[in-house]
Amino acid sequence: MSEKRTEISDLGEFGLIDHLNEKVIIKNSSTIKGIGDDAAVIDAGDHVKVVTTDLLLEGVHFDLSYAPLTHVGFKAVAVNVSDIAAMNAIPKQITVSIAVSNRFSVEAVDALYEGINAACENYGVDLIGGDTTASRSGLMISVTAIGEAKKEQISYRSGAKVNDILCVTGDLGSALIGLQVLEREKQVYLANPDMRPDLEKYTVVTGRQLRPDARMDIIHELREMEVVPTSMIDVSDGLASEIFHICKASKVGATIYEDKLPIDKQTFDTAVELNLDPITCVLNGGEDYELLFTIDQKDFTKLEKHPDIHFIGHITKPEEGKYLVTKSGTAVQLKAQGWKHF
Repeated sequence: MSEKRTEISDLGEFGLIDHLNEKVIIKNSSTIKGIGDDAAVIDAGDHVKVVTTDLLLEGVHFDLSYAPLTHVGFKAVAVNVSDIAAMNAIPKQITVSIAVSNRFSVEAVDALYEGINAACENYGVDLIGGDTTASRSGLMISVTAIGEAKKEQISYRSGAKVNDILCVTGDLGSALIGLQVLEREKQVYLANPDMRPDLEKYTVVTGRQLRPDARMDIIHELREMEVVPTSMIDVSDGLASEIFHICKASKVGATIYEDKLPIDKQTFDTAVELNLDPITCVLNGGEDYELLFTIDQKDFTKLEKHPDIHFIGHITKPEEGKYLVTKSGTAVQLKAQGWKHF
């Protein structure tokens, strides 16, 4: 009798993580938080260390036919810094491991590290080590970021309470639209190499896809205003998906309002041009690396005049579910399509 075979796609990325986590046993008392948040939290005496790792693969996470190596290097660091930011911590160090095939020259690796070093400068982190090895299938980059905070400053996904206000930074959907534009122009080029890509009017959306910026500015501002979010996550897989993560971890429901969702004009116009629904892009577009967080009602007055923090809804009881209230006032059940890795 043949052994049962379960396809990874049957579980999906988060189902696979849950499945693997079932077999993990924490053995050290210094491990405050393991798998299941944006980063792990480790006791370090009078403060905590926060650790996260991301792996980026050519052909899966980036396409070198339109992504410059310098941008790829910057992005590899930024996505990890974003996970540290999502814990309300400050990044301090990174390690970088790369696997390169023989089609890459020393100059190409230099360009990659130019981006890595620019991100280190931008976020005030030190590159302290890593590994290099050969690859048979293109470029792979793995970055581990280490941050720190006081115990009482850490924001987990699990702290949201009923009546907390749901906040998001910046605007959403841009990275997804940028990817659609870049893929479209790539297909035009492949069909006719004499055609020059027309990207002039898409600089906002393509920039958000190629060189995203982790929102450490918001973390520093929250420190200054003495606001500790009750829960937080970064928007890497899409707003709806991240709301589901907070609701699952906090055992709550959520209601958000369509007319409160932030979208850039270029993102909106380009979505319409591409025959995509802008609100669907806002809800399900990944890789924006904005911060989604909840605050206690008493902190609202501290943030209400902030030009780049948007109040999109509130936390409800778990039995009230997860809903989007449309502009016409209809409550629609929220679906988390997000980014499918498998």
